[in-house]
Amino acid sequence: MSTAVIKLGLVQQACGANRDDNLARSAVGIRAAAARGAELVLLQELHAGPYFCQTEDPAVFDLAEPISNGPTTRSLAALAAELRIVIVGSIFERRASGLYHNTAVVFERDGSLAGMYRKMHIPDDPGYYEKFYFTPGDLGFTPIDTSAGRLGVLVCWDQWYPEAARLMTLAGAEILLYPTAIGWDPRDEQAERTRQRDAWRTIQRAHAIANGIPVAACNRVGREPDPSGQSQGIEFWGNSFICGPQGEILAEAAAEPEVLVVEIDRARSETVRRMWPYLRDRRIDAYGDMTRRFRD
Repeated sequence: MSTAVIKLGLVQQACGANRDDNLARSAVGIRAAAARGAELVLLQELHAGPYFCQTEDPAVFDLAEPISNGPTTRSLAALAAELRIVIVGSIFERRASGLYHNTAVVFERDGSLAGMYRKMHIPDDPGYYEKFYFTPGDLGFTPIDTSAGRLGVLVCWDQWYPEAARLMTLAGAEILLYPTAIGWDPRDEQAERTRQRDAWRTIQRAHAIANGIPVAACNRVGREPDPSGQSQGIEFWGNSFICGPQGEILAEAAAEPEVLVVEIDRARSETVRRMWPYLRDRRIDAYGDMTRRFRD
């Protein structure tokens, strides 16, 4: 385990159709973060390709890759070992014939696979038809131990669920990390865009506050067309950010490719929790109905 103070880097990038080009962009960002002292680097959701879930197309499954020895794994593992940093990446995982996941992978400083998390909450909304492609995760909300700390890795749609953040916290996560792909319908008016982005930032800052731990969200950026031509595509808004255990913004990107690096003091969570003891005052004896779909 490293010291409590670490440097965390986020790589916010635009993605095109060529996997090699996208992985090269990721590598440039990772190297830039490492050069600025980052010991832990977070990439965005599905950074090896375009966001293909805008449509339902069986041919897209050809893009999936195995965790073991896939091109994304090879690239990230080699960078982790070369730069001696921990890297959190994102893979369209081919687990078996007909079985695919949206999977976050964590590589240790020596290039070994420290662990992985399979996305639990799978959306199915206009432009985000993920249920067609991804089987819900089966690894639970289990933090991943690394030399950069105990990481609570979740993925995109998971970030709207306080249950996921809380369960990661109760399992000992020291920081919550969210690889993300979220954007606007280009037809949305500015007021609606502002509401959506503010809601996205607010819910994740609330996870930090409610659990007393830092949160980092790394979002993709750029306009990606709808392959079917039935819509105007998605304009990914970027605005990746890192906040502290009271929800305070420590660093935030704009709507363009950018690398963030900020110092995180994981030990500060203890100080904050002593003054704001939400975990102490939870009424666990009264929460049984939380496991019900709805209280009719």
